[in-house]
Amino acid sequence: MLNWTCKRFNELMASELYAILQLRAEVFIMEQKSIYQDLDGKDQYSMHLMAWDGTALAAYCRIIAPEICYAEPSIGRVITPLIYRGTGVGKELMGRAIGICTEIHTGQPVRIKAQAYLKHFYSSFGFEVVGEIFMEDGIEHVEMLMS
Repeated sequence: MLNWTCKRFNELMASELYAILQLRAEVFIMEQKSIYQDLDGKDQYSMHLMAWDGTALAAYCRIIAPEICYAEPSIGRVITPLIYRGTGVGKELMGRAIGICTEIHTGQPVRIKAQAYLKHFYSSFGFEVVGEIFMEDGIEHVEMLMS
């Protein structure tokens, strides 16, 4: 059974932050072969949702306050390690993230920047494509909004 936690940046323990950054580098940089600036100055203004399987980080995303990325609150850096994909943990992660985001930012729509190949996954949660596909860090992305 997974242990879910959600913390503000200043509440993260050093070991939690290390696991988050290690997982983001493992998947977004190494696996997806995308060289980009992961440390973008937004983590400090985010809630960090984590699913732990013992000491292993099984899923992670950040919930970003309004006016940091977009006028609306947003969810980003949605990630699961390869060994947890296909288990449903990604769906649970997004469901929990949306719940937290809408609870904290009541009545506000939520905007995400999704990798284009995942737009059907995010559509299943009520996100709708807004705008055209664009390239970012060598990967096709699209903005999506959930009202």
